[in-house]
Amino acid sequence: MRTASFLRSALLASTLFVSLPALAADLIIATKSGPASMDPHFTATSANAEATKHVFDTLLKSGNKLEVEPNLAVSWKPVDATTWEFKLREGVKFHDGSDFTAEDVKFSIERIPNVTGPNPSTIYVRRVAGVEVVDPLTVRIKTHGSAPTLPNDFVRLFIVSHKAAAAYSTKETAAEGFNTGKATIGTGPYKFVSWAPTQDLVLEKFDGYWGGAQPWDKVVRKEIPNDAARVAQLKAGQVDLISKVPATDLANLEADPAIDVVKDESVYIPYLEFDFRADSPMVWDKAGKKLDKNPFLDPRVREAFDLVIDRQTIADVALEGMGVVPTQLVSSNIFGYNKEIQPAAYDVDKAKQLMTEAGFPDGFKVSLNYANDRLPTELGPTVAQLLAAINVQADVNGVPAAVFNPAKTRGEYSLYMASWGTLTGEANYMLSSLMHTNDKEKSLGAFNTRGYSNPEMDKLIEEAGVEMDEAKRRELLEKANLLVATDRPDLPLAVNVSAWGVKTDKITYTPRSDEDTLAMDAKPKQ
Repeated sequence: MRTASFLRSALLASTLFVSLPALAADLIIATKSGPASMDPHFTATSANAEATKHVFDTLLKSGNKLEVEPNLAVSWKPVDATTWEFKLREGVKFHDGSDFTAEDVKFSIERIPNVTGPNPSTIYVRRVAGVEVVDPLTVRIKTHGSAPTLPNDFVRLFIVSHKAAAAYSTKETAAEGFNTGKATIGTGPYKFVSWAPTQDLVLEKFDGYWGGAQPWDKVVRKEIPNDAARVAQLKAGQVDLISKVPATDLANLEADPAIDVVKDESVYIPYLEFDFRADSPMVWDKAGKKLDKNPFLDPRVREAFDLVIDRQTIADVALEGMGVVPTQLVSSNIFGYNKEIQPAAYDVDKAKQLMTEAGFPDGFKVSLNYANDRLPTELGPTVAQLLAAINVQADVNGVPAAVFNPAKTRGEYSLYMASWGTLTGEANYMLSSLMHTNDKEKSLGAFNTRGYSNPEMDKLIEEAGVEMDEAKRRELLEKANLLVATDRPDLPLAVNVSAWGVKTDKITYTPRSDEDTLAMDAKPKQ
C-alpha cells in the first residue's frame, strides 16, 4: 500500500511538473477598475482604453513616456493647412483574417459620434471635417482649420473592423455586438474570449499579430476594486500582476522576496472642480437651507479654497507618500507645461479673510462628491478636513464611478473631485476638454459640464489649437495654464505616483506614465 501510495504521489508530481510550462504561458492581472464596455469608442475613460488596447490597435500610439509613435499608421504629414495624410501599415490582419485598410480608419472615425456615451470619445476626432480614402493604405483627414495636434489625438483613435462592426454602430446596437464578441474583432495582440461588466476579461493570443506573437497564451484581467483583496491575491499567488498598489501595503510588499514593486510618476492629477452655474444644486448654509447665490462664482471663494488646501499634506497623508505637489493640471513632461507657475501657498489666515470679504465668514455646507473606486480612499476626508479651517462643511460622498460619472455629466454636483491624465502628451487635450466653454458646434469643452466660461481662456485654447508653429503654440498653452492657475476653475491636488506589484519569479514589468496596465508590458522572467 505504501508503495502504491508513493507511486501515485510520484506520478502526480510528475504530471504537475510537466504542466508547469503551459501554466507559465498564462498571465493573470488584477486591476482596480475595468472597462464599462468592450466598445473602444463608448467612452474616453482610461479604464476602457486600458482594457480595449489589448484587442484593438490605435492609429498611432503613445510610448511609455507619451511620445507619439507609429502603430497602424507608419507615417504622417500635413499636406496643407487643413489636411493630414497617414500612410498605413501593410499586411495587417484583423482577428477574423480580413485585411486592415483605409476603409476601417474612415469607418472608425465616422462611427465614434454615433456610439459614444459618458466622457465622450468625440474629443479625439473633434478636429475632423472629413475622411478621404486615397488608396487601401493611404487616408487623408480634412480638418476644421489647422490641426497641429491631430497626431496626438489619434493615439486614442481605436480602429475597429468596418465589416464586423457594421451592424453594431448605433447606441442601441453597439453594446450587443462588442460585449458579446460578435463585433470585438481588432488587429491587436490578443483576441476577445469573454467579458461581462465587473467580471473577468478573458483574452487569448493572436498568432497573426503584425507586431509579433505575444508570450502569453492566455490573459485574464480581473477587476478587483478592493485594494486589500488585490494585494492578498498577489501574495497568495492567485494573480501575477496588480495595479495601483496602495501606499499602506508598499513596505510589506517591498519586503516580500516573492514580489517586486515597480513605481513611476504618472500624468494623472486628482483635482477639485467648482460649479459655475448661478443655481448650484448641492450647496447650503449651515442650517441646511439651499443658498440663493452660488459661492463658487466669487473668485475670492475659489482662492480661499486654493490657499487652505495643503498639497504636501495631501501627498503625504491622503496619498501616503504616493504623490507629488502639483503646480498645474498637467505634469512636467507635457508640452505646454508652464515652468513659471509655483505651487499654491498654504495660508489659512488669508483664506479666512477672503471668505469674509466674499460674505461667507461662517462658511457654508457643500457636498464633496467623487468616485471612490477611482480616487484614493483618504483623499475625500483629507480635503474635507482642510476645508474645515475656513468653516466649510464638506460632506464627503464617495460613490462608484458608474454612479459618479453620469451624475457629474448631468450636472448634479456643486463640488467634486476627479482625476485627469493628459494622455496625448500636449496640454491642449486637457485645456480644450475641461477649460473651454462647452461648445458642441466647435466640439470643445466636452468635459466642461459645470458651466465654466472665460472668453480669454477660449481664445488662447482656440489659437493654440490651430497654431502650427511649435514655439508659438507652446507659448499659448503656457499662458492658458497660467490663467487656469489664477482664475481657479479647478484646483490640482497632487501628481500621482503609481505602483505595480509583480511576481518576482514570473515576470518583469515596464510601467507607463499613463498608468495603463497592459499585458504587452509584462515579459516572462528569463
